[in-house]
This record gives sequence, C-alpha cells and structure tokens, in this order.
Amino acid sequence: MKKFIAMGMIITLLYSAYTAYSVWTFGEGSQPPEADAAIVLGAAQWNGKPSPVFEGRLKQGIELYEKGHVDYLIFTGGKSEQAASSEAEVGREYALEKGVPEEDILYEDSSLMTEDNIINAKEVTEEKNLETFLIVSDQFHLKRAVAMAESYGMSAKGVPTQYSAYQSLDTKLPFFLREWGFWMGHQLTNLLIV
Repeated sequence: MKKFIAMGMIITLLYSAYTAYSVWTFGEGSQPPEADAAIVLGAAQWNGKPSPVFEGRLKQGIELYEKGHVDYLIFTGGKSEQAASSEAEVGREYALEKGVPEEDILYEDSSLMTEDNIINAKEVTEEKNLETFLIVSDQFHLKRAVAMAESYGMSAKGVPTQYSAYQSLDTKLPFFLREWGFWMGHQLTNLLIV
C-alpha cells in the first residue's frame, strides 16, 4: 500500500511540474502565424484608459495587425458597475487613436471572465466568417485561453504580449501561480467529465 501511495505522490509531483513548465513557457519563442483576426483579451481599464496590463495586450494586438498577421482586431471585456466604459470600448478607442481603421475592429463588451471573452468573441466574428484566430494576452494566461477557444471549435494560437506589465519576479510569480492553479483545475475538470 505504501508503494502505491509513494507512486501516486511521485506521479502527482511530476505532473504538477510538467503543467507548471507548460504554463510558464507557453508560446515562448514562436513567431506568430497569419490568421483572420487577433482576439485581444480584456484587462482592467482605469477611467477610460487601459491599465498597464491591458495596454501591453493592446500594443501586441495592434502590432500583429500592422505587420499583416491579421486582418481584424477583436477587443473583449465588459465593465464593472462603477466603470464608465467597458474594457472593449477602451481597447477600440486606443486602436482608433493608433490608426487602426474602424472597419477592421470588432468588439464584445459584456464579458467579465476569460471563457466569456472567448465565447462572445466567437459570436461577433460569425457574420464576417472569420475562422482562424490569434489570442493575445500575457504569457501565463495563454495556455488556458487557447484551450478554451479550441474547446469551442475555434482554430486558435496564442501570442504572448512582448509588452507585458509583468516584468519582475514579484509581479510574475503571483500571476503565474494563479494561472497554474486555473490550468490544473481545468485539467482536473476535463478528466472528471471524461
């Protein structure tokens, strides 16, 4: 019995280490492919301006558009009760100020969670018949976001922002641990459903 317990603990430890590594390194070093659109996942906005985290994602999405990797930008994110604007509206205004044409911008402004960002982004793309997507977020968030998109039948790749506000270990570690926990929960949920 002790051998089974020890074996179970070793397997759990190895699996935890593997998932931690996969979240930490997801999307590292890969060149973004071409796709129909980039879905820029929302983050906080402060009085109508993007927070540093959101601005990092917006910059990366706009760069993908300017370099011809995507034809459309899709901004996501709703607003809290106290906010004057939604995250998506702030993203749209930011992109317009940077010269992105209005006709190349789509947005959904009702979601407050990553899964809803993905579901609602998919809905707003249907009339344009968009089929391939680059999901833009901070690196540790991407593995879970791409898995969600794929679970809804979307052809998606993750692109980590090169302008992330998470630069120091003090800012990276809490964000990583949160996303690692979410990823482990996502995996466990899938295992239990199967």
